[in-house]
Amino acid sequence: MVFAMLVSACLLHGAEQVVDGVAAVVNGDVVTFSQVRELVAAQEKSAAEIYQGAELQKKVQEMRASAVKDLIDRALVLQEFKKKEFNIPSYIIDDSVQRIIRQEFGGDRTAFVRTLQAQGYTMARFREIQKDKMIVQAMRQSKTSDMVIVSPAKIREYYNRNSAAYSTPEQVKLRMIVLKGGSTDDPSADKKAMATEIREKLAAGGEFDRLAQMYSEDSTNESGGDWGWIERKTLNEDLAKVAFSLKPGEISQIIPLDNAYYILMVEARKPATTKPLSEVQQEIVQRLTEEEKVKSQERWLKTLREKAYVKIL
Repeated sequence: MVFAMLVSACLLHGAEQVVDGVAAVVNGDVVTFSQVRELVAAQEKSAAEIYQGAELQKKVQEMRASAVKDLIDRALVLQEFKKKEFNIPSYIIDDSVQRIIRQEFGGDRTAFVRTLQAQGYTMARFREIQKDKMIVQAMRQSKTSDMVIVSPAKIREYYNRNSAAYSTPEQVKLRMIVLKGGSTDDPSADKKAMATEIREKLAAGGEFDRLAQMYSEDSTNESGGDWGWIERKTLNEDLAKVAFSLKPGEISQIIPLDNAYYILMVEARKPATTKPLSEVQQEIVQRLTEEEKVKSQERWLKTLREKAYVKIL
């Protein structure tokens, strides 16, 4: 939700919060440990569900170091805005607040104010946070040109480098009958005999889907053993080798594998395809344009950092 993200932003810059230490100094402003922790709180919670011990500690340190950098950059942008004596008209902030009330609170201003108060913030403070957010967005966007030109050579290079993203591997539409309980070392006579009987029925014209419904012991039996369209990597290597060697309509021999017997049928095939450059060129241009805009913003931020007094404590 937009409002939830904005409240999180409030926590990052709330003057009312308890400052429990200075993480960095940016010219005359400070970045506090509280701001850093608030910025990465959700990330740290997610990390704690995946990592433990020293690895978790390392991840948390990395996230907090990144958060400090982000907060330093934000402070530098706000300072540059003030230095240039720019201004954001009040009506723009009003429109932004009204949009949040409409989208997140169904137009109920009272509910919006009540939620702010529950978070410990006044409307004036929320407007200030909104203003800072707009400043950062506007300043960043002002440092990118709408006239970014991507050369054909760069487009071709990107396409060649990322051809896998525009490719679809070979696929087969597969049905499978699985009988469990046998192995190549110690075969189950009953299951092997059943597999043989099923294979004979198929060879005599039996319908694969009907026989799969009757005999198959995997999760696709109700759908007649239908695995749908699959890629080679979906299957065990031995099964894939057989499946992708079959012609449409062809039924495999019995395949003993891992304490089970398999019978495969390929209904159709799709060859591997790669979208031509002409089809994806516009998508690539948009991606490269956005990348160039990000690079432009980063170059601008680098100049701000070089001119500033920044000390990480």
